[in-house]
Amino acid sequence: MRIRGGRLPIGRNPAGASDEGASDEAASGEGTSAEGAAGEGTSGEGGSGDGGSGDGQAAGGRGSAGTGTLSSPWARGAAALLAGALPALAFPAPGLWWFAYVALVPWLLLIRTAHSPRRAALDGWIGGIGFIIAVHHWLVPSLHVFIVLLAALLGLLWAPWGLLVSRLLGGSPSASRAVAAVVVVPSGWLMIELVRSWEGLGGPWGLLGASQWEVAPALRVASVGGVWLVSLLVLAVNTGAALLVADRAARTTAGVLLVVCALSVAAMWAWAPRPTDTGTVRIAVVQPGVVEGPGSVARRFDRGEELTRSLAGRGVDLVVWGESSIGAGAWERPETARRLAELSRRVGADLLVNVDARQTDGSGRSGIFKSAVLVGPDGPTGDRYDKMRLVPFGEYVPARSLLGWATSVGKAAGEDRLRGDRQVVMTLPDGARGLRIGPLVCFESAFPDMSRRLVRDGAQVIVAQSATSTFQDSWAPAQHASLGALRAAENGRPMVHATLTGISAAYGPRGERVGSPLGTDASAAEVFDLPLARGSTLYGRLGDWPVYGALAALAVLCAVEGLRALRRPAPGPPGPPARTAHGSPGRPGR
Repeated sequence: MRIRGGRLPIGRNPAGASDEGASDEAASGEGTSAEGAAGEGTSGEGGSGDGGSGDGQAAGGRGSAGTGTLSSPWARGAAALLAGALPALAFPAPGLWWFAYVALVPWLLLIRTAHSPRRAALDGWIGGIGFIIAVHHWLVPSLHVFIVLLAALLGLLWAPWGLLVSRLLGGSPSASRAVAAVVVVPSGWLMIELVRSWEGLGGPWGLLGASQWEVAPALRVASVGGVWLVSLLVLAVNTGAALLVADRAARTTAGVLLVVCALSVAAMWAWAPRPTDTGTVRIAVVQPGVVEGPGSVARRFDRGEELTRSLAGRGVDLVVWGESSIGAGAWERPETARRLAELSRRVGADLLVNVDARQTDGSGRSGIFKSAVLVGPDGPTGDRYDKMRLVPFGEYVPARSLLGWATSVGKAAGEDRLRGDRQVVMTLPDGARGLRIGPLVCFESAFPDMSRRLVRDGAQVIVAQSATSTFQDSWAPAQHASLGALRAAENGRPMVHATLTGISAAYGPRGERVGSPLGTDASAAEVFDLPLARGSTLYGRLGDWPVYGALAALAVLCAVEGLRALRRPAPGPPGPPARTAHGSPGRPGR
């Protein structure tokens, strides 16, 4: 190359990067500035080499996105979509729980090679779309193409996380920046889980920590900080693993951080309070199974009645039926109460049934409630819990005046259900030793705060009634049933998950499985001898403290970045434009 006039041409990407927007960013200085999105460290070292020799090096490091297969925006987008979907394999039904600890590594490595903040945010967004679709793919029969729209909207939550990952993992992180990454990257993910947990956005389904429902050490961690702390642990391990792979200089720091994670789990295992066993209680679950065709509601009731009769003489303290186990028409007939009371007398235990029918609550509101109702030998006892958190579209249509058309293209509720206004703890008669139970309905078992509130109000057993027959041949029944293990471990109380069609299961106060679950092909009644416990877990006492810790970590990062920005000297006046031999600024050869 021959240079005339002794001046180098400027304004071009010297590496010839072909990523989308690379030429524009290089021309504006974004692609070559030492103050790019991830070019600076977070350790207060200023610009002294903590990741800063240009945005291409800082955000992308070796093997940046400007070369190779991922130089195509379409190929990179496809890679982000696939990388975001990988964690779904850690949840039931595949149940590869161990995969959760490395499932995010490909996504993290992809984002750190982004050549610009815009690309990092895009990688986060597309990966978030992949995650939502993969974890909730069983909703397709109900939502159809709308699941793509839903995933695109929720996926936006991962766009700021993509910026965070690029900022902290890009380039060659110093020891301090590696430490910050292992703390802050998981904190950013936890904020996403917190926002997604809002009922209007579908509730806390698919929280990464929930994939560890059958791992005893993880359940121990849940007793300390709930599913939130388990998610933080899983993300911290993924971030440390990404550092091990991405940068040789950071491997020692990453290894130490992974050891710290392991020692933290060991410390919780050794010293966290454990519930104390206080005896057992016998609770039976009645699962009538899938009954389709004309008269299915009546036949389901008849089958539940038949299975309940088979429990006579088995010494059960409570019989639990699944969600919507009694149809609205049957509930309105006096004969139904008589039949249920006769069942209670025959078995020698109260029945907790569930009805989806038009009723009037204690405050005088009339409408369709989904209710857990306790029935004794003399009929309904008066103990009733009305479901408080409803499934969007399934049980009500948000902004029905605008979105009511959804009922014509999917399985949205034709009429909105009404919400209960309080949680209820029910006390069984003295024959069952005055056992106190806390009912939940359907996906309320996914909300950690609801189970915690019941236990704080005195519930000795948490009982969830569910019906996942709509998603019978999908991953949904296994995912839903697994949540009971986490709620039990978080609160140090046993939990029963009773369904119409499976999977029904029971868990002890440490989250351990009790007895044999009833699968989706079963039509049976199962008796579970549940260990009772007393004492409180750290999560029961302290609540969602990991969420507040994550917020504090993000606030510290923002404060550090703000102070650094204030200390950074203002840019001087621009110099005269460079000129080529032909007199055209910034465009050699023209």
